Amino acid sequence: MSLNRCIYLLSRSHLRRRACVVTSSHTAAVANNYTGHMCAPKGPLRTCPSSSDSASRPPDTSLFVPLAVKSEVAKDGAVGEELTQPLDKSELLKVLNRFYKRKEMQILASEQGLDARLFHQAFISFRKYILEINTLNADLHIILSDICCGAGHIDDIFPYFMRHAKQIFPMLDCMDDLRKISDLRVPANWYPEARAIQRRVIFHSGPTNSGKTYHAIQRYLEAKSAIYCGPLKLLAHEIFEKSNTASVPCDLVTGEERTFVDLDGRQSSHVACTIEMCSVTTPYEVAVIDEIQMIKDPSRGWAWTRALLGLCAEEIHVCGEAAAINFITELMLTTGEEVEVRNYTRLTPFSISDRAVENLDNLKPGDCIVCFSKNDIYSVSRQVESRGLECAVIYGSLPPGTKLAQAKKFNDPDDPCKILVATDAIGMGLNLSIRRIIFNSLVKPSVNEKGEKEVATITTSQALQIAGRAGRFSSVFKEGEVTTMHHEDLPVLKEILNRPVDPVEMAGLHPTAEQVEMFAYHLPQATLSNLIDIFVSLSQVDGLYFVCNVEDFKFLADMIQHIPLNLRSRYVFCTAPINRKQPFVCISFLKFARQFSRDEPLTFNWVCRHVNWPLVPPKNIKDLVHLEAVHDVLDLYLWLSYRFMDMFPDANLVREIQQELDIIIQTGVRNITRLIRAAEAQVPEAVGPGLTSPSLRRARGSKAHPGTSPNMRPLGSSLGSRLVQEGLLTQELLQQLQKEWTKEQKQPTGVAKVSAGMATKNKKKKK
Repeated sequence: MSLNRCIYLLSRSHLRRRACVVTSSHTAAVANNYTGHMCAPKGPLRTCPSSSDSASRPPDTSLFVPLAVKSEVAKDGAVGEELTQPLDKSELLKVLNRFYKRKEMQILASEQGLDARLFHQAFISFRKYILEINTLNADLHIILSDICCGAGHIDDIFPYFMRHAKQIFPMLDCMDDLRKISDLRVPANWYPEARAIQRRVIFHSGPTNSGKTYHAIQRYLEAKSAIYCGPLKLLAHEIFEKSNTASVPCDLVTGEERTFVDLDGRQSSHVACTIEMCSVTTPYEVAVIDEIQMIKDPSRGWAWTRALLGLCAEEIHVCGEAAAINFITELMLTTGEEVEVRNYTRLTPFSISDRAVENLDNLKPGDCIVCFSKNDIYSVSRQVESRGLECAVIYGSLPPGTKLAQAKKFNDPDDPCKILVATDAIGMGLNLSIRRIIFNSLVKPSVNEKGEKEVATITTSQALQIAGRAGRFSSVFKEGEVTTMHHEDLPVLKEILNRPVDPVEMAGLHPTAEQVEMFAYHLPQATLSNLIDIFVSLSQVDGLYFVCNVEDFKFLADMIQHIPLNLRSRYVFCTAPINRKQPFVCISFLKFARQFSRDEPLTFNWVCRHVNWPLVPPKNIKDLVHLEAVHDVLDLYLWLSYRFMDMFPDANLVREIQQELDIIIQTGVRNITRLIRAAEAQVPEAVGPGLTSPSLRRARGSKAHPGTSPNMRPLGSSLGSRLVQEGLLTQELLQQLQKEWTKEQKQPTGVAKVSAGMATKNKKKKK
């Protein structure tokens, strides 16, 4: 017997033992053999998987992106070919296709985590690898040669197929670990410092203007140390000022600002912050969590969950709607803490009017018209001022300073401005002297838990939050009134306000940076967006929680995926609170990340060049919108400056020009009617200013409401104007149609001619 023949026989015997030949009688043996490889430690974070997780819901495998496998040169050269013979590609293709069609292989693969979709993808990749590689490893070459010669079983391919599948889908090799990392069923255990103390939880329950927050803040001021967590920067500012005015030193912490009252920068015993910025490791005597019902918010709910479960305070005072009492009580049972409920009633009454306003001529001092889109704000404010009435304007994208300036203008009894046009941004954070709330529309766009846009009638909670701004205890109007602009909306509003508020049923959660880092450790080739998708797909939550939508996070992650950043920096960038609807803000975000990746500090001069500073007052609405976007960009810089101080070193200088910009924007908002007129001048007269009519009327058509005068017709609401705006009709065609219509109006129509002829005949008969 030749030496080569001996080597061949020995190799074949050894490799067949390693391959674990699969037959229908010992499928389980092979499964056990290859499950062992999934336990192989790859680093300190690995944990041995447990079979107890097998009952978990299957992952969404459409999120598993196959990796490219490099065709490596066989370590043992062409030994397999020397020991056997070259493989016939056509015969090999038949063998591989037979393997793919075997039900036993599909079942075994599914037990290893390959569903039908992944099995198909893995096989296509495996077949391409086998047929295109020049030299296979000796063991695989010999196995395939045996099968082609009829000396081996086709199932012998399975171990090599699975090895390849785990190369292109590395998550298969660590699925149990990924499930453990994304297990969100007991978030209370994430905060050991809070669990180490027995906290007292007091729920201050009541509607708007009931004094619930006031009582919680009184306890805050009395405490030796305390933290206030609010949903808005304006609310944090208000508590910051109130505390320091009461001689209780208090610091301010928001995403974009840190203000320490101590000149040496030492932290005060009290802090007012936006809820995302609260510390869950600093001990306090008292913590106040405002607007606790927002724990169910699809985007930001995780911040309230984190604060409620994680704050290290002896007393936790939560303020919010009664609809959240049962849920918060149930949630606290998971931490072993009881909830004490204190109920409050509204200090001043408000009533629902029996009549709609119907016409802006019927406005009175102290009226606030609430719209749900910026275009409606522009349209209504233009119509109000066309009647010789001054109005203040407040909407969400305005800088805080501008909102406060507009609120002060409206509240000032000596200022001629007595009308307010606002979005639901007035629902929180502003003290306003409103006599009557007028809903211009009852339809509001929103984003659901999946990140999908929706347009729906406002909820009872939203309606009460806005309506409650009328007749505040601290304002000159001790009684409030609520109504609608259009009479057909009034019964709908009454029905909404008379419904019980939907109870809070779940709290939001969000993957932490540490959890994402552990995912990335196991899946180093996956993109951040893909990591988040897989995390959400595998995440397990109990009935008390849901995972907040991550669409904004993924949008930013995809935008900067091509920029070389370490994972932690990339994660921080993607948590930046930016408005992705603003192209200039998104472009700036991209440039910030690119400059950061080059390790080049973003200096004051660099920022000024980017935003084209200095800026001038806006000449039209488009300019005003751009200035608002620039303000957001400066906010982004300040936000990043507190996360990467070395790379964003000029926060103080940027804050100075942001304050100047705020004043410029205030000037623009004060002259908003002039800006709208400037926009109108750039559009043909027949088309109108291109501003949308209120959204509810858009849904119903452009029919004028009873009592509406000709000059009160919604801007741009005629059929011709809308057809031109939508590109379905040109300006020339519209003018031609107007001429023809005028001409036809002067001539009797066919029906009129017939009627006239019949009348003439009747006259002749009578004669």
